[in-house]
Amino acid sequence: MPTVRSLLGTKEHETTFAVGIDDPVLDALKAMSAKDVGAILVRDGEKYVGIFTERDYARKGEVVGKTASTTKMKDVMTPKIITVSPDTTVEECMGLMLKYRIRHLPVTEGTRIVGLVSMRDVVGLVLEDKENVIAGLQNIMMGSSFTS
Repeated sequence: MPTVRSLLGTKEHETTFAVGIDDPVLDALKAMSAKDVGAILVRDGEKYVGIFTERDYARKGEVVGKTASTTKMKDVMTPKIITVSPDTTVEECMGLMLKYRIRHLPVTEGTRIVGLVSMRDVVGLVLEDKENVIAGLQNIMMGSSFTS
């Protein structure tokens, strides 16, 4: 089964972006829009203290009377960060995402965050892996050698 390390290797651009805990939500929304990502990490100095997603904004922002230009990240971020390592399998990632009802997982190596994977990334790689297994089994059944 493919790992997060192989998944990060397929990404075309940097995947880890962050804003400060006291920054206005609008800064995070602008950064997410500019980078075309659905989540951004939140830092307090050099320490990551939360994650902010489109879902956080949809549920904790304007709908409850907060404005993006005046609300601070610490008031709308999700403080609990579920992380994975580069050696975590994509199936394990799917399990965590389903268990915690989340769509983004920061990737850590030691104490350093080295990337961020999304549910879309994980599902795409799982499907690709399953297609390769099916093709291999079809080749075996047809008597030809398997190549992936």
